[in-house]
Amino acid sequence: MPPTSIDQLPRREREVFETLYRLEQATAATLRGVLADPLSDSAVRTLLSRLEVKGLVRRTAGPDGFVYAPVPRTDAVAESALKRMVETFFAGSAASAATALLGLGQTLTPDEAEALRRTIDRMGTSGEGEDRS
Repeated sequence: MPPTSIDQLPRREREVFETLYRLEQATAATLRGVLADPLSDSAVRTLLSRLEVKGLVRRTAGPDGFVYAPVPRTDAVAESALKRMVETFFAGSAASAATALLGLGQTLTPDEAEALRRTIDRMGTSGEGEDRS
């Protein structure tokens, strides 16, 4: 049975999965070359095999060997990664994380700004997502 979130993966499996997710697809050799803390070729292949057994990665034959890609789970993966980031870097405060993201200096489109206003209004009146720390 696959894990419900990437948080349940061991650290190295999670690192390989997140790197593959960012690349969208890669051979084991390509993946090995972009990992922050390089692993041996056999270690990368073993981790990819474990992820495949867990249903998180699929492989197809390519001209240079197997090409690995994450199984589409966009919402679940993004939510899990975001929750981990908020817990790790913002002491569990979604408001602090949102403020930091907005402070990156990127300009919002009018549609994005309106979507944020609606979400903030909804969260403020319903009590959902309150920071209880």
